[in-house]
Amino acid sequence: MATNFESSDNARVESTVHTTQLNDSNETTTPAFEEKQPDTQVNDGIPQSAPTTLEGGLYRPSSGEFPSGDSAHSVPVTVGTTDADGNTYPEGGLEAWLVVFGSFMGLVGSLGLVNTIGTLQAYIESHQLKDYSSGSIGWIFGVYAFLTFFCGIQIGPIFDAKGPRFLVCAGAVLIMAMMIALGFCTQYWHFMLVIGVAGGIGASLLFTPAISAIGHFFNEKRGIATGIAATGGSVGGVIFPLALEALFPKIGWAWATRVIALICLITLLAACLLIKSRLPKKPASKENVLPDFRIFRDPVFTLTTLGIFFIEWGLFVPLSYISSYALDNGVSTKLSYQMLAILNAGSFFGRGIPGFVADYLGRFNTLIVTVALCLVCNACLWLPASDSVPVMIVYCVIFGFASGSNISLTPVCISQLCKIENYGRYYATAYTIVSFGTLTGMPIAGVILSRCDGKYWGLITFTICCYALGLVCVTAAKLVRVGWRQALVIY
Repeated sequence: MATNFESSDNARVESTVHTTQLNDSNETTTPAFEEKQPDTQVNDGIPQSAPTTLEGGLYRPSSGEFPSGDSAHSVPVTVGTTDADGNTYPEGGLEAWLVVFGSFMGLVGSLGLVNTIGTLQAYIESHQLKDYSSGSIGWIFGVYAFLTFFCGIQIGPIFDAKGPRFLVCAGAVLIMAMMIALGFCTQYWHFMLVIGVAGGIGASLLFTPAISAIGHFFNEKRGIATGIAATGGSVGGVIFPLALEALFPKIGWAWATRVIALICLITLLAACLLIKSRLPKKPASKENVLPDFRIFRDPVFTLTTLGIFFIEWGLFVPLSYISSYALDNGVSTKLSYQMLAILNAGSFFGRGIPGFVADYLGRFNTLIVTVALCLVCNACLWLPASDSVPVMIVYCVIFGFASGSNISLTPVCISQLCKIENYGRYYATAYTIVSFGTLTGMPIAGVILSRCDGKYWGLITFTICCYALGLVCVTAAKLVRVGWRQALVIY
């Protein structure tokens, strides 16, 4: 026993003290299970190579790493985590939080505009496209939201294979082109091409890598990190409607949209510089570039995707119609446009706080609670609101908070179902299905509004049904995974 301890101690000395020569007697009785360690090369007093093995329960440091407490010159060790698949995550540090900030800025300029569709739709319905029905105009913004998520089917795997830099820069160029061209739009097809197609593809090129890159740096803290980044969409959703509402009567549509373009330029430049990936890039091949729909064989993933589909089906209806609803119920033009900003202000807190809670109480648990709150808000506040301004404002605040998790928690829940190196593929495949909900939700709501003679009760009932189905699906996904007898377990 004494000899074994001697041998182990000498192995440690060999890797950390470069000025001591080993005695021959210390090398006579090495246990059979130990491999003889190669000599450590020394350069300026720092070990250049030391193999990583376990000897007698002791950890051998890898190349250039000092074992804690065994060297006169120890270096701080970054605290991180390791998942079940062996992937390590720094869980913080300057580089990681700069990526979060870059994602935040990118989402201000992409999702922030998506969250402004209510203001844009209300304006063009009464000006450039006043001769078109609400359902027809809804298709413009339906295509916009659809492409934002649908294009992820290819963007996600490209992110896995090539990283985010090219994708983010291309998305920034398209969004800037959209905002500049928007000032010249006068016809229906102009808006469809500029907002629907160019804007949708540009937003997708930014949205997918901005969310996916965070998963390369955070595991246990992924919920709060993603939530912080996702608040960028809410910040844009507050700034842009308020800015447009103030600028429309002063400088008109064209110059108002150019001012928004200038704000987007600043945020998108930051995104291009800061968003990066960390895991090694995969070679571009059929296996890791093309989407794989075989993952739908997993019932938990399928139920989760269906749940997100129904949630997003209903989410964009209030975002699109809350300003029009207020106008039609006698609210002033100024306050009607501000309703969307109030909703997005609530969403700001709803994206950060649930993300923090999700890291402790479970991501699916938190999503279930917030979706249930969305259901209650629409059924108990928006449906009976009528022309009551206080009820409208309360609805916007509470629904904004609850619906914030619809954007920030859904990608985190998807990441919980796969290995991190496959996250882009899983995320993109799920949102390929979800995107059809965003495509059809707003036009369907417009048709329902027309069929109800301009009354909003049918549109609101449609939203309630969407959230009810979404709640059933995400709850079922959790129960399939953990079992009916563990319904309250953290997951």
